[in-house]
Amino acid sequence: MFINVRLPDGSTHRLEAMEGWRVMEVIRDWGLPIKAECGGACACATCHVWVADSWIDKLVPPTDEETEMLDGAFSVDEDRSRLSCQLIMTPELDGLEIELAPESLADVAENSPATGTSG
Repeated sequence: MFINVRLPDGSTHRLEAMEGWRVMEVIRDWGLPIKAECGGACACATCHVWVADSWIDKLVPPTDEETEMLDGAFSVDEDRSRLSCQLIMTPELDGLEIELAPESLADVAENSPATGTSG
């Protein structure tokens, strides 16, 4: 399974993902610069992503807790914003397309490339 992640700089990365993993974990473990400060506890909004329109209906709806956390995020899109820590990989999400919201971008060293493929 794979997810396709677009960064604020416009680069796109195709990352291999395993069933049962949080999308946030996949992004972080492949070395892309996501803050994810709470580590997936749904206690912040630093893993905020925008989901491609064609994928929204395939996701489990957000919980009240996730919606509450998104209320504190910047650049929230009412339809497309999700916390990537709350998106669990399933075979139905193979090919999921997301974009990392700018405020979720972690500070990284200039020579810190992701190991996923870009295109």
